[in-house]
Amino acid sequence: MRLNWPDNLPMSTYAFPIPHHRYARVLSIAGSDSGGGAGIQADLKTFSALGCYGMTAITALTAQNTMGVRGIHAVPPEFLKAQLQAVIEDIGVDAVKIGMLHSPEIVKVVAWAIRHYQLQNVVLDPVMVATSGDRLIEQETVQVLQQELFPLVSVITPNLDEAALLLGRPLENADQLEQAATDLLAMGAHAVLLKGGHLQGQAVVDVLAEAGQPWLHLRSERIASKNVHGTGCTLSSAIAAYLALGLPLRQAVQQARVYILAAISAGAAVETGSGHGPLNHGFAPVPLHFITKPPSTTKT
Repeated sequence: MRLNWPDNLPMSTYAFPIPHHRYARVLSIAGSDSGGGAGIQADLKTFSALGCYGMTAITALTAQNTMGVRGIHAVPPEFLKAQLQAVIEDIGVDAVKIGMLHSPEIVKVVAWAIRHYQLQNVVLDPVMVATSGDRLIEQETVQVLQQELFPLVSVITPNLDEAALLLGRPLENADQLEQAATDLLAMGAHAVLLKGGHLQGQAVVDVLAEAGQPWLHLRSERIASKNVHGTGCTLSSAIAAYLALGLPLRQAVQQARVYILAAISAGAAVETGSGHGPLNHGFAPVPLHFITKPPSTTKT
């Protein structure tokens, strides 16, 4: 078939332009939430709202809604590895958010990918318990998670329940946050954002502890809302997005916290389901950010 080009239009118009830019790319390695409020779904909404290009490697499928988790279907480790290879080798990654890793074999695949591809700006949200109280991780996985991933990631973001599982002791008041963060650093983490939202009181206090750096205490007024499903997923994915956009960790955490507080507030008066509803991730979306490409042919 012969194409008839218009006489006044050069053929070069139909050629693909030479790309000089790319998007800020963030990969979520996490479980799928069929209800759309947490997990992969919350991560993608957050990446998009903050102007980043989101990608996924799904570790498990869950049957859940605003009331709770009805079932978990594991993704085979070899298929998780195939997802990671496909995405990283073609598109590339600027930052990574890690969520639900339910088995030791899945943890080891993720650790392999971080080492093999030398992934940077990795945020680990050690998802262990859903907002509904349902446990999402096998007991034997907790130790493997700590041994395999803590030394490889940029920051871990446990809430109090997750930190208690990692440390083997309950955390019941704000005075225990600093010692708990210290102990988590001693377990191999480079930085810890310990979230105190599960404590009682009008104020929410989080602690960012980095080895060799002054600690950052983050305080805000508690927002009255039952729509808090996926807050941990959203915060960790927002941190990863801001790291992909070039912010250092401390500023990324601060900006992510501003975003999630606004998302909680924007979704507080909305009814979604009969239980814990989602945040309003898209309360003020921004366009995809362009990053000038370096003069290289590698997928970096």
